[in-house]
Amino acid sequence: MHNELLSRPQCNALRGIAIIGIFLHNFCHWLDPIVKENEYTFMRCNVELLNQAMLHPDSNLPLHLFSFFGHYGVPIFLFLSAYGLVKKYEQSSSEITPVVPFVRYHYLKLFKMMMGGFAFFVMVDAITPDSWHYDVLSVISQILMFNNVLPDPDRVIWPGPYWFFGLMLQLYIVYRLFLYKRNWEWTAGIMAVCVIIQLFLDPEGDAINRYRYNFMGGMLPFGFGLLYARYGEKVLKTENFKSWQLCLAFLFFSGMVVALSYNFIAWALVPLGVCVASVYFIKWIDKIHVKFSSYLFMLFEWFGSISAALFVCHPITRKIFIQISRDGDIYTGLVLYIVTSICLAWLFKELLRRIPNPKM
Repeated sequence: MHNELLSRPQCNALRGIAIIGIFLHNFCHWLDPIVKENEYTFMRCNVELLNQAMLHPDSNLPLHLFSFFGHYGVPIFLFLSAYGLVKKYEQSSSEITPVVPFVRYHYLKLFKMMMGGFAFFVMVDAITPDSWHYDVLSVISQILMFNNVLPDPDRVIWPGPYWFFGLMLQLYIVYRLFLYKRNWEWTAGIMAVCVIIQLFLDPEGDAINRYRYNFMGGMLPFGFGLLYARYGEKVLKTENFKSWQLCLAFLFFSGMVVALSYNFIAWALVPLGVCVASVYFIKWIDKIHVKFSSYLFMLFEWFGSISAALFVCHPITRKIFIQISRDGDIYTGLVLYIVTSICLAWLFKELLRRIPNPKM
């Protein structure tokens, strides 16, 4: 296990960090007093509000931080997905996987995870206040996972977090067509092109918003996951680090994430910094072997084990409990949301286990 770049428990713990950030972000950023994120566009006012919140902290500071930074769990998932693709298709098998069966298999895997939650959410949404008005195109595009490419994706994709399924399907296609068993220059080149194009877009415009909804916006962490799986310690040194060095590396890259978030050009590199900081953090708490870190690692690992189910079901519980927080009992609504989301995720996980997996 120690010779692996990332052990299975470490991958699960990283998934746990990612889903905790995502499902807390997706509640907190819907509350009016809370600082909003820069996810698809770069709004200078959001950065300034974050700065004020950190300089003058109050009881809502944790909510501000999860709202602004929590969505960076998505790059961690992209990093891990790419890492897993290399391990499964490039290092564990010498067979060439045909394009159509590969895309079909991964579409069906995403469909299996998505549809139960989507159906349940639609029913809950219809009987709770402010229900969404679906049209035929928005439903079909969600089922076929191409809603990311439609105009004004903010108003097409509902529930919002489900944009991730279209993003992943695009990245699977890009991987199989252009990056599967290719030289590192292909991956690095596509990563560079996607980042450079973004720098020429209006930070607050519709173009960058649509751009980042699609594979171009996720190519940096996804490509980094491919390179890390293939070249390991040449990409990111961890195995020879002592625990204090891992801690310092984590703190350094965490500081970089915060600092880079204040500038539009630098902001393009934040997903990469998040992935690096997260790897160092998990390696650190897995290595120090003290009681608190062991419990923390096990907590993250457990959340990682329910991450798929929690991702699918948390929009359902958010729709039910968000009004409690909006009415003024912010932490009451949040605690109810957390508890019920975890319980529902456990049930969804058991349901998903009973649905047969697709075959290649």
